[in-house]
Amino acid sequence: MSERAAPPGRLALIQALVNTVDLATGDDALDTPGGRASFGLTEDAVDDARVLRESLRATLLAHAGHPAHRPVVPLGDLLARAPLVVTVDPADGSAALAPADEGPLLGRVAAAVAEALTAGTWQRLKACESPDCHWAYYDRSPGGRGRWCSMQVCGARAKMRRYRAKPG
Repeated sequence: MSERAAPPGRLALIQALVNTVDLATGDDALDTPGGRASFGLTEDAVDDARVLRESLRATLLAHAGHPAHRPVVPLGDLLARAPLVVTVDPADGSAALAPADEGPLLGRVAAAVAEALTAGTWQRLKACESPDCHWAYYDRSPGGRGRWCSMQVCGARAKMRRYRAKPG
């Protein structure tokens, strides 16, 4: 679980949501009032947020070339429920996709995905290969082939496991 620099644009929202649970300990920030407040969630919306989080995690694992960690609702099915609108800044004429309603987390995530697709950064948001981590990280490696959230932690552990597993 790395403390790398935040990803560009609104991908930080997606990274933060995926990283609300520590898979090694089971601690889930969405169980706390502060964790829910950071995403504008009520207690009633937590189950939907968890479904969205795990669909995002499965997609980020796919970005890194890893299989899904468990069966999930396809992310595309969830995002199809989020209406987006085109906004135009009157000052400079720039346009962007925005959620039709700023409140729901799903709409904000859909807008973040749309922005990242346009910017070409979506595929660089990945989930760590380590099965007890799967932390979201933004792959800044030159070739876009990063596998772990942190080479110093998860990467080093994986390499040590492989080394120890080699026959004598």
